[in-house]
Amino acid sequence: MEQTQQAVRLERARRLLAEYPVVDGHNDLPWALREQVGYDLDARDIAKDQSAHLHTDIPRLRAGGVGAQFWSVYVRTDMAGDEAVSATLEQIDAVDELIVRHPADLRRAFTADDMEAARAEGRIASLMGAEGGHSINNSLGTLRALHTLGVRYMTLTHNDNIAWADSATDAPRIGGLSPFGHEVVREMNRTGMLVDLSHVAAGTMRDALDTSTAPVIFSHSSARAICDHPRNIPDDVLGRLPANGGIAMATFVPKFVLPEAVAWTLAADRNMRAHGLHHLDTTAQAMRIHADFEAANPRPTATVATIADHLDHMREVAGIDHIGIGGDYDGTAFLPDGLQDVAGYPNLIAELLGRGWSDADLAKLTWRNAVRVLRDAEDVARELRTRRAPSHATIEQLDGAAV
Repeated sequence: MEQTQQAVRLERARRLLAEYPVVDGHNDLPWALREQVGYDLDARDIAKDQSAHLHTDIPRLRAGGVGAQFWSVYVRTDMAGDEAVSATLEQIDAVDELIVRHPADLRRAFTADDMEAARAEGRIASLMGAEGGHSINNSLGTLRALHTLGVRYMTLTHNDNIAWADSATDAPRIGGLSPFGHEVVREMNRTGMLVDLSHVAAGTMRDALDTSTAPVIFSHSSARAICDHPRNIPDDVLGRLPANGGIAMATFVPKFVLPEAVAWTLAADRNMRAHGLHHLDTTAQAMRIHADFEAANPRPTATVATIADHLDHMREVAGIDHIGIGGDYDGTAFLPDGLQDVAGYPNLIAELLGRGWSDADLAKLTWRNAVRVLRDAEDVARELRTRRAPSHATIEQLDGAAV
């Protein structure tokens, strides 16, 4: 009987996603293409099944009911200064090339209207998000240039502090945002670039919410009350989203969602570094090392229900209008059972249906909330530009010459 009910829920989930597909907040396919094949898109033709190498390809995006994707144009934090800017531009170029190569399936999107147009056409709206403020090299002009090129959010930090913002996974240095960091947030509001608070310290989250006049997002973060990891969102911050208008997009990364996986992942990361590799490396060599470690040290496994537990809690605290999904595919070595790749979203929707979520609730989770947030940010930017010129403040001017 349960199997029959599950099959019914899964079919209902697919019908829902056909009308209101998933807007996924974060996918690291561009970086995976850089690392694996140096952007040789013939070697990783995503029009074909790439399950041996990637979590993402067009057939599986279609099977998963994805209607819009924020492609992360992430670069590592050990890339600094102009090197980080150049690498970010190369990432943007790779996304542009993907869109040009696959026009029947991908549609470039800069605005909420573009997202709706893509949905009407049956194509996947392709947007970009920069992951880490190091990508702008302390330059508001560079920030604006990234927006002109199509970047529609910037995660203020990645795993390490930057000069003007504290990261969740580094020792606190500022306590949140510096004066220049607040100016970055104001300029993002003025341009219409969403302020992404995934990866940042809780103090940075609160400072950004104090400053931002536009909705913020968490492109790939879950609930700290369910899994006490610094990458997740404290309840007091979730509780501020209704007043701000923003959304928190639950991530699928096991070490952020399953308490038992936290210690295991720390050990797996140490093992990677002991082999001379970055702990976020997902190349074939790195995955073989991961597999050997896992064979000797069985991995605690998250499930679809694990993610649903986070979404239930996030909905309870923030409200149904302020949650979404940000899987972090191709940016993590491990994923929950049932969500191993981008084809898995119907399994999550079916789980939520089984928990009593309505069709209207799920339409907000998958599509409506994310589109509304981008549209609201566009409205704020339009109004701000009538009364505020572009800022040319420098970090030296605002934070002091010592910086």
